[in-house]
Amino acid sequence: MSNIAKNIRQYREDHNLTQQELALKLRIGTKKIEMYESGESVPDTQTILRLSTVLDIPASEFLKVSPTVNAAGVDEEIDKLIEEIGTEKAILILRTAKDFSEEQILNVMNKLYNTQT
Repeated sequence: MSNIAKNIRQYREDHNLTQQELALKLRIGTKKIEMYESGESVPDTQTILRLSTVLDIPASEFLKVSPTVNAAGVDEEIDKLIEEIGTEKAILILRTAKDFSEEQILNVMNKLYNTQT
């Protein structure tokens, strides 16, 4: 299933709408919503813009990649990092990071980003 398909479904559910209700608001058939959410069909730009209006979210949100979460509810990238550095170091980092200011978090993110590129 594509990110667009997952995101349409997620945002529809977040707004407590059934596929039928969303289809009615968009003035399209329920089958189209089913096809979008299953990944069988991709909505055109006009439909994405209408979805954005109906669900009151930026159109770009439909293209975002949702973070993958494992069975324990932990983001897979964080889980992988814990495996790489070990549990003791991860606990130390998390204890330290919980007291970070927003500026410190942004600095760490910039350093991480700059080392990856």
